[in-house]
Amino acid sequence: MNWIDAIKDFRLYLKIERGLSKNTIDSYTRDLEKLTLFLEDNKINSLPISIDENMIQNFIYETAKKVNPRSQARIISGLRSFFDYLIFEDYRITNPTDLIEAPKIGVKLPDTLSEDEINALITAIDLSHPQGERNRTILETLYSCGLRVSELITLKISDLFFDEGFIKVTGKGNKERFVPIHYNAQKYISIYIKEIRSHINPAKEFSDTLFLNRRGKGLTRQMIFIILKNLATKIDLKKKISPHTLRHSFATHLLKNGADLRAIQQMLGHESITTTEIYVHLDKSYLKEVVETYHPRK
Repeated sequence: MNWIDAIKDFRLYLKIERGLSKNTIDSYTRDLEKLTLFLEDNKINSLPISIDENMIQNFIYETAKKVNPRSQARIISGLRSFFDYLIFEDYRITNPTDLIEAPKIGVKLPDTLSEDEINALITAIDLSHPQGERNRTILETLYSCGLRVSELITLKISDLFFDEGFIKVTGKGNKERFVPIHYNAQKYISIYIKEIRSHINPAKEFSDTLFLNRRGKGLTRQMIFIILKNLATKIDLKKKISPHTLRHSFATHLLKNGADLRAIQQMLGHESITTTEIYVHLDKSYLKEVVETYHPRK
């Protein structure tokens, strides 16, 4: 088995059996391609079924000079998954990454915005601009529902269940969940569909896509980043933000206002509660309130 075939089969395994998103699969693939390039550059003729721990260790050592510890840990994790797959398929007996330790990395707390800062961003949108109403609706939807940017740009009109107060979201690994939608976001989406989108002739493959560009096609992730970046510059916001910042802010504000951590987990689409628990670190007042409310000695 050569590297090209092994990586191709691994991608299929990640997609079909593990249900990972395209972005995650592409990330795993890039790391494996870095390994194959390292082998070529060093004239090492070693196949996936024969490469040993020393070769992997040398690759990690060289990589560590170029990337931060977090990226290094991700690469090691990806390689470990790849060789676990080869063992699962009976191509190997051992995993050459088993004894390789990933660097210790601290928990990176996500950046968040205050409610005033989010209001300032939305207020800064020029509604006289042809795309102004759409952009306001995008920010309201991102923040009101805590969506990932990939979930926003793939949101469909048929995913809107306003009578029930929910939208259907397709998350990582094509996993679907229903998320409550605030009445403000419902209002702006309805206005956008009626007054803006109805005047756009959508391309055939985007006929059901909610947010469209002027040419009737879906928006890209990069476009959402640009919209936010321009608004942040406009209000002189010093924080470095992205669409994910609105998602983090949504969760943090819910927690601050008394929402249950399990409910936030479901709305965000986190598989593990430990992923959601990072928001407890952002809002220490939540822990204080829990103790004051539920402690048996209060």
